[in-house]
Amino acid sequence: MEVTINNQHYQLHESCSIEQMLAAIISTETNGLAIAVNQTIISKSVWNTYVLNPGDQIILIKATQGG
Repeated sequence: MEVTINNQHYQLHESCSIEQMLAAIISTETNGLAIAVNQTIISKSVWNTYVLNPGDQIILIKATQGG
């Protein structure tokens, strides 16, 4: 299944959760990370159960600190 993450196309396994997608694609710390799927923010508490669909548009937003 193909999804778009921050304007780049990726191939994922069928029935992939957000947590599975993160582990497969961006092996990075998830603290300070926000995720929107099809322009809807998805709460971190449901990342393990929220199933992605083919064609989903995913935006990863990393909080930064500075001034």
